[in-house]
Amino acid sequence: MRFDAICFGALNVDRLYRVNRIAGRDEESFITSVEEHAGGSAANTAVGLARLGLRIGFIGKLSDDPEGTFLLDDFKRQNVDTVGTVIAEEGRTGLVLGYVDSAGDRALYIAPGANNALEFSDINLEYAGTAKLLHLTSFVGEKPFEAQKKLVTKLHNVKVTLDPGELYARRGLAALSPLLRRSSVVLPSENEVKLLTGREYVEGARILLEEGADIVAVKLGRRGCYVVDEHEHHLVESFKVSAIDTTGAGDAFCAGFLYGLINGKDLYECGRLGNLVASRCIREIGAREGLPRASDLDEAEALNQLIHKEPKVRLHETR
Repeated sequence: MRFDAICFGALNVDRLYRVNRIAGRDEESFITSVEEHAGGSAANTAVGLARLGLRIGFIGKLSDDPEGTFLLDDFKRQNVDTVGTVIAEEGRTGLVLGYVDSAGDRALYIAPGANNALEFSDINLEYAGTAKLLHLTSFVGEKPFEAQKKLVTKLHNVKVTLDPGELYARRGLAALSPLLRRSSVVLPSENEVKLLTGREYVEGARILLEEGADIVAVKLGRRGCYVVDEHEHHLVESFKVSAIDTTGAGDAFCAGFLYGLINGKDLYECGRLGNLVASRCIREIGAREGLPRASDLDEAEALNQLIHKEPKVRLHETR
């Protein structure tokens, strides 16, 4: 079987606490509700792509415990292939504690569990090689990070995309260089660009191109995204919606952007699709509940055209 994409990253159960406010140092707040959802950055993007009708696989590691079963069952419901997912004989499945306030802002704490035990020998190279595109996201531990770096040297006919997250951004450019050199697309947040390069997103994105990326798509939250390659760059405005929960918004953006890339869309359209999928995600609690299907994208675009009767203006400048 040939996959449109295989995602490779951490697998976590997201335990989301609704709070009246995100507490700072020596402050208190209170919890109003608790929910559990299947999560993990690459896993969320995998589900987003599968819902859009693509053939998607996954590489990761979890434990033989109720949380691991919960995550595998959710993948199966979402039509994400799990042949590349390893089940550890001991330890526990990864867990993220998330605190979400009334504005949809959040604070996350990660207990990586089995994710940290994943190593290169766990990866089925034949399986990984069936992907048109390999999408990488961050791990806490060194073993899976080293496994990712080694894997990209083995897959010569597979495009690589990277969503670094703050965990990898804090490692710095030198540490990420083996992945950046192989990346067709790098998809950092604005803050991750600053962490990696020490520069604002426009100049920082240019540095990431110089490091080896073909395309950089910077997630700007409520302001949309900035997309750039060696020929052009665009600031693509967001779709204006009321955020209920921003958990997984960046992962949803990646799903939309990669969906466009896999379907041969141009740079601007890929950015617009990323924004659109993210805008659907943040209208629901959890990283996956609001992820759209392809028919939803068509409906959302039609509604957007009704609301904005004037033609959309591209904030575009050709290099």
